[in-house]
Amino acid sequence: MAQVIVVTSGKGGVGKTTSSAAIATGLAQRGKKTVVIDFDVGLRNLDLIMGVERRVVFDIVNVIQGEAKLQQALVKDKRVDGLAILPASQTRDKDALTREGVATIIEELSKDFDYILCDSPAGIEKGALLALYFADQAIVVTNPEVSSVRDSDRILGVLQSKSKRAEEKKEPVKQHLLLTRYDPARVERGEMLKLDDVLEILAIPLLGVIPESESVLKASNSGNPVIMDSDSTAGQAYSDAVGRFLGDDRPHRFLEAPKKPGLFGRLFGGGRAA
Repeated sequence: MAQVIVVTSGKGGVGKTTSSAAIATGLAQRGKKTVVIDFDVGLRNLDLIMGVERRVVFDIVNVIQGEAKLQQALVKDKRVDGLAILPASQTRDKDALTREGVATIIEELSKDFDYILCDSPAGIEKGALLALYFADQAIVVTNPEVSSVRDSDRILGVLQSKSKRAEEKKEPVKQHLLLTRYDPARVERGEMLKLDDVLEILAIPLLGVIPESESVLKASNSGNPVIMDSDSTAGQAYSDAVGRFLGDDRPHRFLEAPKKPGLFGRLFGGGRAA
């Protein structure tokens, strides 16, 4: 049976869709058959970030309303085996999504995939509630700023009370924290919350810290999930997060600002050994 993972946050603009694309790609790279569903009906950005926008013919609403078969709407990634995308509709309203329709889709996908990632819209409107309702695990994405962390704390409460697992009094949704756009230099200057502060407020296990990186924007604009850029710090951090999700023991990196060379180092080439 597939594991259903919701990638969620309380606040928009924190990197949920970037994270969904990177994590789904990383799982598939590790040999896990993975499908990622875009629940952001009316906006639809996942297909752009994954570089498949020109191949989208049908979407999740077409499937729910019986206008297309699920297999017609799934877009298979050409770069990574075992990875597929179910896009959102750009022209319909979020009310076109129904719990029964989503349940049927997840049940069908569970036959063919190991992981079903649900890329949630921000907040707690209908699309977001449907994205998290069927979750077995949740990756809560937040930035190191007070409003983002506060809104993520609210989402944790929703996960604990409005998921299918909560309704059926099963084991609670397993929660993971993904801290994005982390800039250690700004943390040192007091412009961002410290990692320890975020962990104290949210009190859920840390999956990964993604450093602020220009490579994220470049990857999004080129339609390549940033995890495929193995030279970038963000790509490496997402790869580490996927490894931890699958049980690897990996240290957290990119938490400290690079040390500036002192006067001696500047004079003699950064203190390099001869």
